[in-house]
Amino acid sequence: MKRVRLPVARGVFVASAFLFALIALLPLRLALDWMDLGQRGLSARAASGSLWFGALQEAGIGPVALGDVSARFHLLPLFLGRARLTLESEDEANGIRGAIVASRHGFAFDSVDGTLRDAFFPPLPFGRIELEDFSAGFANGQCVQAGGSVRVFAGGDLATLGLAAELGGTPRCEGAALLLPLAGRSGRLDVRLFADGRYRLDLRVAADPAMGQQLVAAGLRPVPGGFGMRLDGSF
Repeated sequence: MKRVRLPVARGVFVASAFLFALIALLPLRLALDWMDLGQRGLSARAASGSLWFGALQEAGIGPVALGDVSARFHLLPLFLGRARLTLESEDEANGIRGAIVASRHGFAFDSVDGTLRDAFFPPLPFGRIELEDFSAGFANGQCVQAGGSVRVFAGGDLATLGLAAELGGTPRCEGAALLLPLAGRSGRLDVRLFADGRYRLDLRVAADPAMGQQLVAAGLRPVPGGFGMRLDGSF
C-alpha cells in the first residue's frame, strides 16, 4: 500500500507546487486585465512585476491619484473565486495602504488607511482626504457594507465658498449608494457613490447672507438655512 500511496502523494504535491508557482509568477498586468479591475475604477500608467509581488506606476482609483504603489494579490482568495489586491504607497507619509477585493458579483475596499491628495469630483476639488480603517463594498450594483472614518480638507473653490476647512463623517450605505456624510462647522457635503461610477454631491453652506451674491455666482442657490447645490457626474 505504501509503495502505491507515496508516488501518488508526491505527484499531487509536485502538481500543486507547479500550479502555485505558475499562478504566483503570472505578470501583474495580465492578472489585472483578467480580473477586470480597470472596470472597477483602478488605473495605472504601467504595471510591473508578478501577481505575487508587483508595482503600479501613477496609479489611481476613480478621480483619486495614488502615485506609485506596490501591489500584490493574495493567492488563497484566488482559489475561492475572489481577487484581493493589496496596495501600499511608496511614500509612507502621504500615501495609503489597503486592499481592493473583487468577485464576479461585486467589489469592495477593505481596511484602507492613509492620505489622498488632490481628489477631484468635477467641478469641486478636495485638497486632502484622510481615511481611517475605511471600508466600502458593492454587490450586484448595491452598497452592502461601509465603515471607518473619512475626513476631507477643502481646497480650491470649496474653500472660497465659506465651507469649513475640515469636514468629516462615518460612511454608510443608503439604498444603492455609498454615502459619505461630511459635516463641518459651517455646512456639510454629502457624497453618494454608486457601483457604476456615478456620483452625486449635495453641498450645503450656512453662509452669511452678505456672501449670497458670490455663492449664487458659484452656482449655489438659496435653501433653508443657507445656500446649496447638487452636482451629478461620473468617473
